[in-house]
Amino acid sequence: MDGKPVLLSGGNPQIAKGSGDAPVAAYIDAVPGWKQDICRRLDSVIVEAVPSVKKAVKWNSPFYGHQEGAWFTSMHCYERYVRVTFFQGDLMEPKPSGPSKVGAVRYHDIREGAFDRGQLLDWMKQAADLPPVKA
Repeated sequence: MDGKPVLLSGGNPQIAKGSGDAPVAAYIDAVPGWKQDICRRLDSVIVEAVPSVKKAVKWNSPFYGHQEGAWFTSMHCYERYVRVTFFQGDLMEPKPSGPSKVGAVRYHDIREGAFDRGQLLDWMKQAADLPPVKA
């Protein structure tokens, strides 16, 4: 064992549950290839949109919110994209393109070479102003 996190399906790192910047940084550092840059940039956009954001890793995914257990977004790596989950995305304008069968959740999948910083910054600000989801 070389101490590196195990990569799960789609290259998503298996990172121990934890709160704060360190577990999220460990997740991003373990993401393979081009998806690591997407995750790093996405984390930066979230921090810019909500400077006081709280971070955690739960279920092998970084979560972001105003306080522990009250989240507005998360990310998860798949083979061909990084999925951003907006827990109240159905209330946002424009709505993120990916519908969900779960409540107001909407998804936005970021593929290699496609990163609309302006739209993501706007969505993060909107998401942070909506009621959080408890998890």
